[in-house]
Amino acid sequence: MVWTVYFTSEAEEMFQSIKDRRIRKLIINRAQRLALSPDLQGKALGADLEGLRSVRAVGRRYRIIYELFAEQREVWIVAIGIRKAGTRDDIYELAKKLIR
Repeated sequence: MVWTVYFTSEAEEMFQSIKDRRIRKLIINRAQRLALSPDLQGKALGADLEGLRSVRAVGRRYRIIYELFAEQREVWIVAIGIRKAGTRDDIYELAKKLIR
């Protein structure tokens, strides 16, 4: 069964801030693939991001962080960005701030 994929307003802002149209197209393609079995894609996150999942996009550089609502069969993308481990610009650090 197909799920419906939505972007939060914050994720939409993050997406719009990416200037390279090729990268944006690849992110959209990857996000659309979440409509098919999103629970089997990516990985479940823990600690401060418990309940969210992360999937790699655009050559493993970008991450799409999303939340599943099984009853409604909805995927809500909450953050999109580059993995920069150890920096405050890291997508996981930004996602922690968004869910607080």
